[in-house]
Amino acid sequence: MMQDNLVQYICGIADNSLILGQRIGELTGHGPSLETDIAMTNISLDLFGQVRSYYQYAAKIVGNDATEDTLAFLRTERQYKNVLLVEQPNTDFAYSIAKQFLFDHFHILLLQKLQSSTDETLAAIAVKSIKEVSYHKRFSSDWVRRLGDGTFESRGKMQNAIDDLWVYTDELFHMTDADIAIAESGAGVDVRLLKEEYYKNVSAILEESTLEIPKIEYFQKGGKLGIHTEHMGYILADMQYMQRTFPNMTW
Repeated sequence: MMQDNLVQYICGIADNSLILGQRIGELTGHGPSLETDIAMTNISLDLFGQVRSYYQYAAKIVGNDATEDTLAFLRTERQYKNVLLVEQPNTDFAYSIAKQFLFDHFHILLLQKLQSSTDETLAAIAVKSIKEVSYHKRFSSDWVRRLGDGTFESRGKMQNAIDDLWVYTDELFHMTDADIAIAESGAGVDVRLLKEEYYKNVSAILEESTLEIPKIEYFQKGGKLGIHTEHMGYILADMQYMQRTFPNMTW
């Protein structure tokens, strides 16, 4: 049972980075400048690199014929446990940056705690990933400041993106039964304890950017239980096409 919980826990972390990496990867060739385009492509590649390590570890625990490729590309929609935030469409540049910003600030807090995991493999992945995610957070935060404190139009688009995406942030701190079991074992992170610091950090940057912090009482949830938005099917259709058309491809 504990092994099953560990696999669920690992895949939950990996699925967030996989789907976000797929989303930001969609922007390759569409960045507002060559420098920004390359930066976003590199962020996508960083996230894919991290998920490979997670899936390789999970596949080793699962055994049988499981591989990093089957876990990444051959599961059904309900088997992915990513939060709803990361599957939201890019819509425009402000949306893409706002989504990255809201996830990056959670991601860095998670990895900082995961470095102390009693599971040596998870701790090693966190140590290896934290430098990359620190850069992601700096990149997205700088763009939030630039757009929020920019022109009337850029501020309006960033405020609209933050207003629309804020409703998905609370799910970052939800925990499944597997999450709780692994956190209690010392291998995982109790993300509920990160919530106060997360909103404090995010709110500070929004205020610095002259953006208003949304005030809402009801948040969307379901992704961590495999219940996704209508966008998820389209993401998987695109992401899984090659593996399902030409079976047994390897990453």
